[in-house]
Formats: sequence, C-alpha cells, structure tokens
Amino acid sequence: MPSIKSRKRPNGQRSQGEFGNPTVAAAFKGTGTPPAGEPCPSCGTPLEAADRFCPACGTRRAVAEPIPAATAQSFRCNNCGAEIRVEAGKRSYVCPFCDSTYVIEFSPEQSRRQEPEFVIPFAVTPEQARNLLTAGLRKRAMSRPHELRTALDSADIRGVYVPVWTFSVFAQSEWSAVIGEYWYRTETYTTVVNGKSVTRTRRVRETEWYPLAGRFQQYLSGHLVSGSRGLPQEFLDGLQPFHTAALRRYAPTYLAGWECEEYTVDVADALEACKRQFAAQQFRDVGAFMPGDIHRNLELQTRFRDETSDLILVPIYFIRFRYAGKSFRLLMNGQTGKIVGRMPSRWGALVGMGVLIVIAVVILAGLLLWLLGR
Repeated sequence: MPSIKSRKRPNGQRSQGEFGNPTVAAAFKGTGTPPAGEPCPSCGTPLEAADRFCPACGTRRAVAEPIPAATAQSFRCNNCGAEIRVEAGKRSYVCPFCDSTYVIEFSPEQSRRQEPEFVIPFAVTPEQARNLLTAGLRKRAMSRPHELRTALDSADIRGVYVPVWTFSVFAQSEWSAVIGEYWYRTETYTTVVNGKSVTRTRRVRETEWYPLAGRFQQYLSGHLVSGSRGLPQEFLDGLQPFHTAALRRYAPTYLAGWECEEYTVDVADALEACKRQFAAQQFRDVGAFMPGDIHRNLELQTRFRDETSDLILVPIYFIRFRYAGKSFRLLMNGQTGKIVGRMPSRWGALVGMGVLIVIAVVILAGLLLWLLGR
C-alpha cells in the first residue's frame, strides 16, 4: 500500500501554511466574512473572542494558557474499546458510546498516537443543545407532554470531541465502456380510424453502439471517516455537514471543559475506508463524463497516489434519556444542532390512541347489546 505522507516535521512542529489536505487548508484560511476583534500582534489578523491562536499565523494569544498535560487523564472502555480524555478531577467514568462503567485509566503516552491537526470548536452550548432537543422532540409527541418534558429535563447530554480522518488523494482511472448515440428514422404504418384504413408516419428512435476507452484523473478530498469505533460511519454521515470554515489549528485549550476521545481507528484502516468511497465517487464522475447519449458496461481500473491525511476533532453531543418506558440515545452535531438517532415518534401515540378508541367502541357495543336484550 502506498505510504501516507506525514503532516508533522521531525520535531513535531509545522511550518506556517503547511497543510496535508488542500480542501482543509483552504477552509482553514476562511471563506466567509473576516472576524472582527483585536488584531494579532504578529500579523494583524482580527481575532475572534474564542480564538486562542491566530488562525492565519498560529501565534498564541497572550491571554490563552495551554492546559498542562497533568490536568487530563484518559480512560479506555473495556466494553466497546472507546478511549476518552477527561479532566483530572474525575475518578469514575461512564462511556458515552455504550454507557458502560467498566473503564480503566491509562496514560496517553502508552498509545503513542499522533496529536490532532485541527479542531472544529463547539458552537452549540449545552443549554442550547437541550433547548434544540426539546423543541425538536415536542413536535413528535402527541400525548403525555408532561412526561416528555420531564424526560428531556433529566436527559444526560455530554459534549465530546470525536476524532475523524480526512484524506486527499490523486485518483487515476483507465476506463472502458460501450457508448450509445441516438438517431431517428421515419417509418410508415397503417391504422384504422372510424372504420377506415389510414396510412400514417411516425418518428422512431434508434441507438448506435460503439466501444470507447480512455483515462480520467482528478484530486479527491473532503470525505470524513470516523476515527472512533464507537461512532459508526453511518451516524457520522448523518450528522454532516460540519462547516470547515470554522476549522482551527489544534490546541489543548479547545478541550477545556469537554471530553475528548482518542482515535481507535488508525490511519491505514481509515484510508482503506476512504478509498472505497472515493472509488465509488470516481465511478460516478467517470459516468457523468461519458460522451454520447447513453452508455453501458462501464469498467474502471483506478489507482490512488499522493495520499495525505489530517486528523480533526469534531464536536458531538451524546444524548441519553428515557421516555414512555423506553431508552433513547441520540447524537447531535455540536456545531449545527442537527440530531440523528432513534427518536420518539408519533406512531406510538397514535397506536395508543387507537387502542383506547377500540376499547371504547367495544364497551359501547356491549352496553348497547345489553340494553337491547332487556
């Protein structure tokens, strides 16, 4: 397998403007309205209130003090394998992925994992997350609103920075297909109108087929691969998009007050998963590139090279609550507020109302028969 280019220099530092992923690099530079605030002492770029480091040159703000490594500790869940970094005050821990309390403490130095390159900060506060959850689920509950309100008020909402991998690759494909081009001919036919035989003409479409082969190449990037075995890829896909314009170079200060999972999917496995997605995208793009009016039997032989990777921490809320005798687990995008997971639906309320109606009808029918029989 081709080697993946490293983003780190031998001493663990990056030079200014050095990014592995072109898409991530462009997003980091920002595409929206420039932030207003005090200028960076090094380059003069306006700094937002939450910025701990200058997004342009990386200079550390004077008021920002990095969290010492001693103020954080890590736990490994024996049930699902998730590894979470938390503040040092905690001596017991419940896994946000599987609710297991069977966890062990370990030193991050033992894993020798690389540090994240970038982080997307939480934009939704825990209070806002609870309000969004309440507003979204109240629309679904057609009965027992008080029970739902109580359930949501006691919901466990935990903000966790979850690692994801993103890659940039150069894809080269040799393709072959059968191309079809339409042409039209006029044919004469006989039909019966009002009992009489009538000759008419009509336009008939025909297709001329011929083989064709060629090459197609492009850079592919932007797909996020879950770096957590506790966060299935389909849930990560459902939570997207994450707006990369808010991307910041990683610093420990962003983790203050939040839990952070260590990645449990290594870069090689994530790259293979990403290549499968890129191969499918390459097939779609080559199909859209085909000449003619139609094609069939498209075959591709795709090679990837110049792979580069970035490790990003994305903000996710893990939500757990009980309602109507059932346990619900949801995920919320900590940047946009988008919610995924199995939610209370209206059907349960409708079924309950239907059962009550049926029971009432049976009782009334029985009472009516009893009265008529007297």
